[in-house]
Amino acid sequence: MIALDTTSLWIGFVVGVPASALFFVGLALGMRMALASERPAIWLLVSFFGRTAVLLGAGYLLTTYTHPLWSIIGYILAFLLIRIVTVKWVKSAKNINLTNHGGA
Repeated sequence: MIALDTTSLWIGFVVGVPASALFFVGLALGMRMALASERPAIWLLVSFFGRTAVLLGAGYLLTTYTHPLWSIIGYILAFLLIRIVTVKWVKSAKNINLTNHGGA
């Protein structure tokens, strides 16, 4: 039976929250830059590689210095939590903007 390592789980979660937040901030900034640019592919590629490097780098550090299984589980849970919060926040901001401007 696999023993639960709560310390590694929490470390993975604590590292995952800011890394995931940075991922979604980078996504938003990359999309804004791409939409305002004449060459959106460059901005999307730079954004993708930068965001991926941050997530993989943090994941690598977690697996190097803590128990790999439990820290990655905490890291993934943090990513999913931040994703859910971000999607709900964007949807509510979109609804507020549409109702303020009289859109559908």
